[in-house]
Amino acid sequence: MLSLPPLSLYVHLPWCVRKCPYCDFNSHEGRGPLPFADYVDALLADLDHDLPLVWGRTVQTVFFGGGTPSLFPPEAIDCFLQAASARLRFAPGCEITLETNPGTAEHGRFELYRGAGVNRLSFGIQSFDDGCLRRLGRIHDSGEAEAAVKLAQDAGYDNLNLDLMYALPEQSLAMAERDLERAFALQPAHVSHYQLTLEPNTVFAARPPQGIPDDDGAWDMQEHCQALLAAHGYAQYEVSAYARPGRRCAHNVNYWRYGDYLGIGAGAHGKITLGAEQAVLRRWKLKHPTQYLARAGSAEAIGGDDRIGPERRPFEFMLNALRLVEGFALSDFEARTGLPEASIAAPLQAAYAQGWLERDGARVRPTELGRRYTNDVIALFLED
Repeated sequence: MLSLPPLSLYVHLPWCVRKCPYCDFNSHEGRGPLPFADYVDALLADLDHDLPLVWGRTVQTVFFGGGTPSLFPPEAIDCFLQAASARLRFAPGCEITLETNPGTAEHGRFELYRGAGVNRLSFGIQSFDDGCLRRLGRIHDSGEAEAAVKLAQDAGYDNLNLDLMYALPEQSLAMAERDLERAFALQPAHVSHYQLTLEPNTVFAARPPQGIPDDDGAWDMQEHCQALLAAHGYAQYEVSAYARPGRRCAHNVNYWRYGDYLGIGAGAHGKITLGAEQAVLRRWKLKHPTQYLARAGSAEAIGGDDRIGPERRPFEFMLNALRLVEGFALSDFEARTGLPEASIAAPLQAAYAQGWLERDGARVRPTELGRRYTNDVIALFLED
């Protein structure tokens, strides 16, 4: 039987100053003054429309993603959070994350975001090498990145994530390691460290940049950087996530444990367990901000609904859970998919035989080899 997992709230703020050539997120370059107040009204109308899906449940985490959420003034974030917390019960100490771009950081704004209730910031640094930043199409330089992080720390933030990428155009192993050393000097609580990939429908996919390291070079960077992160006290808990003790991103952990999340905003995706119906619903909203603004609060703002049948849930669960170093408890698989352990006995045995997964009592976790072949492991759980 399906049990209700923890619930998160994802809020998509779709605008950015300039679209990066590697970005495949639903982000749109701002043209003239942005309709901040109108968009907050649309978010709240969207939330009101979806509230019946989550009546009586407590929100454990909130995440403002984008785009560049820090383009929104603190008063807009404050207005939304006050109104949202009047509609939904927020857990005590609810983790509230705002993604921010160093190129949009301003003195004084971080204090106001903190006053609005944002208690965690995620900085899209990507690199501390100015040449790499230019080749990535970023609007900031390394000095602005360091200054932005220090501004946030001066405002009282100690729960900070820095996003860094590796295997960048013309990047060497030494350059990737220097990026981490620059990050360590800022003492963030969390580091996201992930490989540049050429995603479909991006500028980089259409016109690949020169000098991207080959697979062996990227693997060398990954191994050396993982060791460097560990040596500086950042424990890996997911494929690309590293944290100091007690500073994992609770919002993302809920995703990876196949928890629930309500998604509001242009292009936002959500996943909700419907206990009474014993069903899992995935819902997403219209992607273009103009269309979303015109229809938010009505069924016309829904881009699609997809009910995930029992035959698809094992793959969906593993797609998330096997990204975690700790793996998953078999009891969580049963509770969050509504399926017995026996339903995945065959693919589990195949993964054990390959040395990709190991079982420790009631837990299953990927081995070091399995973490290298994550996609192959997950593919074992695809329906026939």
